[in-house]
Amino acid sequence: MSDPFAVQVDDERTQLTAFVEEYRTLVAGVLDGLTEEQARRRLVPSATTLIGLVRHAAFVETVWFGMAVSGRSRAELEIPDSVEESFLPGADETVDSVRRHYLQVCERSRAAVAGLGLDDTVSGRGYPITVRWLLLQVLRELAHHCGHADILREQVLAAG
Repeated sequence: MSDPFAVQVDDERTQLTAFVEEYRTLVAGVLDGLTEEQARRRLVPSATTLIGLVRHAAFVETVWFGMAVSGRSRAELEIPDSVEESFLPGADETVDSVRRHYLQVCERSRAAVAGLGLDDTVSGRGYPITVRWLLLQVLRELAHHCGHADILREQVLAAG
């Protein structure tokens, strides 16, 4: 993980990317050392689990860097139709497969905007947004879900 504070004197793109990468690393690490049962344990009334949060983060990345940049549909990108579904791991999914998928999605996300400037616009979601806005949106979502994951992981580990 890069130190986001080490890039304070660099350009805005470098700073935004460093913050997004920090949270990508944190999301990928949410499942470290957990059993399959711990990763799937529900501790809140919603369907939110640690494995589900990582699945959802892959969905978020795909919606914003896949749909928004490429204009491809959810069906073409093979992601759920609803946000709620994005939290639900399949019976065949494991801690390792979900983490591996998330890391692959992050690579595709990086590639999707690699040649674009912060002020460039994309409109694959039906309205124009800048790459800057897109990076900030993903940063916001990842930070939000990392907070959930911190609390859930603490509870899971305390329960054993």
